[in-house]
Amino acid sequence: MTLEYLKKATLTANSDASKTHEIVKGILSDIEAGGDAKALEYAKKFDRYEGNVMLTPEEIEAACALVSDKLKADIQFAHENVKRFAEAQKATVSDVEIEIVPGMITGQKAIPVDAAGCYVPGGRYSHIASAIMTVTTAKVAGCHHITACSPPRPDVGVNPAIVYAAHISGADKIMALGGVQGVAAMTFGLFGLPKANILVGPGNQFVAEAKRILFGRVGIDMIAGPTDSLVLADKTADPLIVATDLVSQAEHGYNSPVWLITDDRKLAEKVMELVPGLIDDLPELNRENAFAAWRDYAEVILCADREEMAACSDSYAPEHLTVQAIDLEWWLDRLTCYGSLFLGEETTVSYGDKATGTNHVLPTSGAASYTGGLSVHKYMKIVTWQRATREGSKQVAQATARISRLEGMEGHARAADVRLAKYFPDEKFDLSADD
Repeated sequence: MTLEYLKKATLTANSDASKTHEIVKGILSDIEAGGDAKALEYAKKFDRYEGNVMLTPEEIEAACALVSDKLKADIQFAHENVKRFAEAQKATVSDVEIEIVPGMITGQKAIPVDAAGCYVPGGRYSHIASAIMTVTTAKVAGCHHITACSPPRPDVGVNPAIVYAAHISGADKIMALGGVQGVAAMTFGLFGLPKANILVGPGNQFVAEAKRILFGRVGIDMIAGPTDSLVLADKTADPLIVATDLVSQAEHGYNSPVWLITDDRKLAEKVMELVPGLIDDLPELNRENAFAAWRDYAEVILCADREEMAACSDSYAPEHLTVQAIDLEWWLDRLTCYGSLFLGEETTVSYGDKATGTNHVLPTSGAASYTGGLSVHKYMKIVTWQRATREGSKQVAQATARISRLEGMEGHARAADVRLAKYFPDEKFDLSADD
């Protein structure tokens, strides 16, 4: 592959990983040892909040009353789309029963986890859509208890729109607790919560590191890094729309990579010309993030043809992948590594982030090469079972005994032997290993 970098990143997305790990590890240890009281200490320190941590029904009702009817309608629209898509996903998983050999029946069951902890960012940006994406999918999956946890603002509490979104999406409890302390509270079962079986949702590097450390004792949706986006564009693409889409994703954070891959130099140069002006036109906070992300992490890559573009894209395995090029079906068939795919100018990552129904909790930092994003399936355990008649176990027992002995696992072999001896006392079997 011969690639020409018209713009090359000077930094990588995961810089202060070791420092973050030590900070988070210490906080988790403190909270596990100190329980509710220690979590409240960290809430006071980091959230600068001393209000009620577990929202009461009255507080939820009061928060919902603060949300305008227009915003409520938009949240309900997005919730219904996410719910419909999640229900369609769930329908793809079914219980299975098959007779492998006569009398030996095996099966599969899909069982939802009992308790889900959904983290909803609410610091710099209030991620209303994250409440919808995480809580709705857990509800459709059939989780028995769902906690939504979001950072409160000092002397204010959780953003009322987040409270409303979590409430209508099916949260059983809504908690005003941010960062590592919120993740810890859900994991350790603080404040009267059941211990979470799975933690889901986006967050900053401290939330992501907490989930990484806790993975194993609790399930997680994925280990996430800074959000990233890639645009594939050919000469037919509109440079203004491409540039706008790149800037729209760069505003996520100072270390959020955005990439453009194209086979048209003129398009690339025009996009690079347009981006700075679009960034300058953003509100101050958004502008700071987008400027740093574009300066330090963005890349513009020129390829020879569309096959090289697709191969380059797959090597990046982006979280969000947009195609603005002719022959969209070719791209859909060819591309293999992405969290979510947006085909054509008529859709955009922002649609998926907020309202179309496909989930916005997606793999970052190249993880799309081996996993997809959050879905109802993440909350479900696919387990297997079996039962047999005595005649059905006959052939299986013989094969099991011989394979076990060949492996040197005599105890396994005898578990098969004893059944053959009991069920077929008058028959002789060759159960020795043939090596």
